[in-house]
Amino acid sequence: MGAQAAGPLVVGVDSSTQSTKALVVDAETGAILARGQAPHTVSGGAGKESDPGQWWRALGEALAQCGDAVRQASAVSVAGQQHGLVTLDAAGTPVRPAILWNDVRPAALSARLIAERGGAGAWAERIGLVPGPAFTVAKWAWLRAHEPAAAAATAAVRLPHDYLTERLTGQAVTDRGDASGTGWWAASTESYDAEVLDHIGLDPAMLPRVALPGEAAGTVHADELPLPKGALVAAGTGDNMAAALGLGLRPGQPVLSLGTSGTVYAVSTRRPADPTGTVAGFADARGDWLPLACTLNCTLAVDRVAALLGRDREAVEVGGEVVMLPFLDGERTPYLPGASGLVHGLRHDTTPGQLLQAAYDGAVFALLEALGRVLGEDAAPDVPLLLIGGGAKGRAWCETVRRLSGRPVVVPEAQELVALGAAAQAAGLLLGEDPAAVTRRWGTAHGAQHPARPRDTAAWERLAATLADGAALLRR
Repeated sequence: MGAQAAGPLVVGVDSSTQSTKALVVDAETGAILARGQAPHTVSGGAGKESDPGQWWRALGEALAQCGDAVRQASAVSVAGQQHGLVTLDAAGTPVRPAILWNDVRPAALSARLIAERGGAGAWAERIGLVPGPAFTVAKWAWLRAHEPAAAAATAAVRLPHDYLTERLTGQAVTDRGDASGTGWWAASTESYDAEVLDHIGLDPAMLPRVALPGEAAGTVHADELPLPKGALVAAGTGDNMAAALGLGLRPGQPVLSLGTSGTVYAVSTRRPADPTGTVAGFADARGDWLPLACTLNCTLAVDRVAALLGRDREAVEVGGEVVMLPFLDGERTPYLPGASGLVHGLRHDTTPGQLLQAAYDGAVFALLEALGRVLGEDAAPDVPLLLIGGGAKGRAWCETVRRLSGRPVVVPEAQELVALGAAAQAAGLLLGEDPAAVTRRWGTAHGAQHPARPRDTAAWERLAATLADGAALLRR
């Protein structure tokens, strides 16, 4: 706050599962001039749902916290949590709460969709992903099967960021990045897939237009927000695509994000198609691709092990031969939904610190295994790995990634990468630039550099062998 602007101001919004964040950013320098944040509520129980109206209210609150700076903005972009199903009636009012990405109730419908449309390989080749329960196509199938009256009352289907962009502009617009996570946008044709839509009973007229990269969604027309009327509104994108923009990624640059769940991704110039379903072949927000894999058990699982041992999360000891696969709540990558944690090689001389280190090793092993699939032919071991997310601040996480990857690691100083990526998209629209080039000019990927160290191949081989030998137990 209080910094002098060198260029026009833009607003980047991150509407996540738990909160909305807004940043007012200098489009030339990347300086953050103001910020705001407001929480969301997620209902628990059998499913994970949120009222879309609260996202709109939270957006207003977050923008209001930015003060006078937000009233000077020339462009805005909204990035949002992926995959959520927002159903609207003919008046544009939500029919029911949005079904969120982490709602697993559609699992049975997901399996049926995969089987009915040619199997996993056919989905991966045509659509770009194998539609697990997280993806929007499975959520719509679940709604039709379990709440037919709500499905019948639905006149429009949106993703979370689409909903906010439409309320900002009055225009039904999405982008290729977020659309690629629905399961009804085909990577092979870069358009909505008529056969999938017909199979799930969804009229294409109910879906938003897919804007081209760099195309505006419209201008601000909403009266109740402090944004200037007439300011440009970019098409927005999904949160993972925005984070890639926020880092200014070039093709082949790997990212490992350590949060409650863990993700690995990289920009690619080649369209991905993984028949195992490990890698989701998302499009990015620029015109390339963003293959991504996600694990369920990351920082939360390791923190739970630390709590069970009564140790600080940094109190690790390298050494010994104990192996842990900390799949405390099942796992998505590898796909072991019924798995529980597995410990192998426990001995009298195993220390609590070694057991905690084994939990770190198991979580990082799963992510690095997935990263190998994400990179494919682009795997260059000397390219630094960008380490982001809450876990990136931890010494034990960083050192474990270095030891098991053998790569140099960079921990970017920039925080709030999703909102920064959205701001870069708004700046790119305003200035006529590539948004990834904008963030490279801002220097968002600069940070602490950790040189490569020799890879711990013995630990890697123990982990791989335990996963293979324990497969029967893990599948129970």
